[in-house]
Amino acid sequence: MAEKITGCPVCGKSDFSDYLEVKDHFLSKERFLIQQCNSCNFRFVNPRPGKTEIGQYYQSAEYISHGVKKSDLMSRVYRLARFFSIHNKFRIVNKYCHFGCVLDIGCGTGEFLAYCRKRGFEVSGVEPNEKARIYAQSENKISVADQLNLLSFKPGSYKSITMWHVLEHVHDLNETLESIKNLLTRDGVFIAAVPNSNSWDASMYKGYWAAYDVPRHLYHFTEATFRTLAAGKGFDVLEIIPQKLDAYYVSMLSEKYLTGRFNYFKSVTVGFLSNFKAKKREIGHSSLIFVLSLKKT
Repeated sequence: MAEKITGCPVCGKSDFSDYLEVKDHFLSKERFLIQQCNSCNFRFVNPRPGKTEIGQYYQSAEYISHGVKKSDLMSRVYRLARFFSIHNKFRIVNKYCHFGCVLDIGCGTGEFLAYCRKRGFEVSGVEPNEKARIYAQSENKISVADQLNLLSFKPGSYKSITMWHVLEHVHDLNETLESIKNLLTRDGVFIAAVPNSNSWDASMYKGYWAAYDVPRHLYHFTEATFRTLAAGKGFDVLEIIPQKLDAYYVSMLSEKYLTGRFNYFKSVTVGFLSNFKAKKREIGHSSLIFVLSLKKT
């Protein structure tokens, strides 16, 4: 049964405007409405599938976020991008935390955590997808819970908590952020990567922009709205890092949704232009990584 949001998840106000209607190009072919809060400009799917219904929108053999042995072109591109991104993710974590426990929420099959463990960190994960969780546990030997509230760790246990393109998926946005605050050490960092719906590639593809990914992506952040959310939940923004490769990958998928085929030259061109135009701060890159710390009291 669909859920109707009556209060903005960021500011709590209830005055919304219709922003964009988007088709679920990936799976169901249903159409979903993205609304924008007239107070803080936060964008979100409304109405949206409830917690008990959302799982059906992930039930596809082609959902490559959890694909580990597929050989089609997009899966190979995804794994190649993941190979390079894992090192970059670790570099960011290691910049702020040289030791301690790392928790990756939405850890998938656990490759990032396995990489961190090899470099001396204690690691654990949260992953609701059973297939991915079992793979992380059996192949990568990672301790993984299926829900955040089932972790057997005391408050203040983690030096670093990461969510790599996961925060936009969670129904309980505010509850999740409160749990993260509780689990972080006072000098720890929370690192979240999210798509940026103000990016040039988003404006280029509009309803075909693959990073809308409705209804799996419930929220559609911008730099400004993420800053507002973070401040309201007691975080300071330490750094914002662009994910430049995402512009090319998202453009490739967007071209497929728009034209029915992969147009590699066009995808590379759009990705390059998106990164170039992101120099204008009000636009920003296709995806952004936010490094947050707890506000000092």
